[in-house]
Amino acid sequence: MTCNIRKKFFAELLGTFFLVFFGTGSAVVTLLISNTVTPGAAAIGPLGGLGDWIAIALAFGLTVMICIYVFGKISGAHLNPAVTIGLLVTKNIDLIDSVYYIIAQVIGACLGSLCLFLCLGAPAVTIGGLGATAPGLGVSYLQAMFAEFLGTFFLMMVVMGVAVDKKAEPGFAGISIGMTVAAVIVVLGAFTGASINPARTFGPYLLDTLLGGANLWGFFPIYLVGPILGAICAAFAYAYLAKGSGVCELPQPFNDE
Repeated sequence: MTCNIRKKFFAELLGTFFLVFFGTGSAVVTLLISNTVTPGAAAIGPLGGLGDWIAIALAFGLTVMICIYVFGKISGAHLNPAVTIGLLVTKNIDLIDSVYYIIAQVIGACLGSLCLFLCLGAPAVTIGGLGATAPGLGVSYLQAMFAEFLGTFFLMMVVMGVAVDKKAEPGFAGISIGMTVAAVIVVLGAFTGASINPARTFGPYLLDTLLGGANLWGFFPIYLVGPILGAICAAFAYAYLAKGSGVCELPQPFNDE
């Protein structure tokens, strides 16, 4: 592994670690708080359950935004295997780099879930499920997969438009992508948990399994197939729309040393 790809690998690992630790951590803390509240003893906000999803969405969105500004100049801050695959099929990242990126993202997600358990203890698993995603009540398998497809399609279109297209206004990628993630979670959270990121789902699933939590692997294809197909379709759609206006590679600031 060259020095260049080592730095990108570590940046993707750290970025995905923070995404999972703070993002899923917000969901776990919400569940832990609700589990300790005596009915009628605490006021419920006027938005009810939607208020919880707005708070969780902001935790994810702000973390994504910050990680893009911190790690974007090193690795592009994909933080998401679906995004990496979308960029791979449109030749905005090479195959070898994409493999390293995905491995780093998965490791970072698992470490994020592990550290969440180390910080909050067994209730993070038994009550919070480490923030693992699953379809909501009444949502079918295909409905959940389609929702994940649509959410990731939207996310990938924004990534292509604000971070990849060389005509994009500089400096807005972080806030644009972060707020897109937040918007998707507000809408889709109650339906699917709004993963839109296979690594974000894999980390909690694996640690739940290892630590005696719920076994949700039967739902994993929802959060693998839906996001990957959504990212691929969006990447090709944007490449078609931008044809003639130019689509560039993500920043590659480090030369091999």
